[in-house]
Amino acid sequence: MSDRRLMTADNEEVVWIFVGGKNPNPSAAFSNRKSAEDWIAQTKLSGMLTAYPLNIPVYDWAIRKGIFKPLKPYQSSPKFIAGFSSAGLEHYHYEDGINQTD
Repeated sequence: MSDRRLMTADNEEVVWIFVGGKNPNPSAAFSNRKSAEDWIAQTKLSGMLTAYPLNIPVYDWAIRKGIFKPLKPYQSSPKFIAGFSSAGLEHYHYEDGINQTD
């Protein structure tokens, strides 16, 4: 478990966002993974913790990293960009407060 604010690959500053279960809305944001995981374990939550880069949209981040390339016109539309997410973001899955990813 890491207690860092930066992503490993390129030392990008991130915020750690937790989304529980089937809830589409985030329930918490943390400046480091350790604080997030302590809270998730203490409250025995299930869901996903994701590191989101600061000051760059995920859509732009994925294109810059070569993870995504818009090939069709709709993939550059506001609706698509607004709903865009990337499995390339550092993320972890939890069940009853236990990390299922590591």
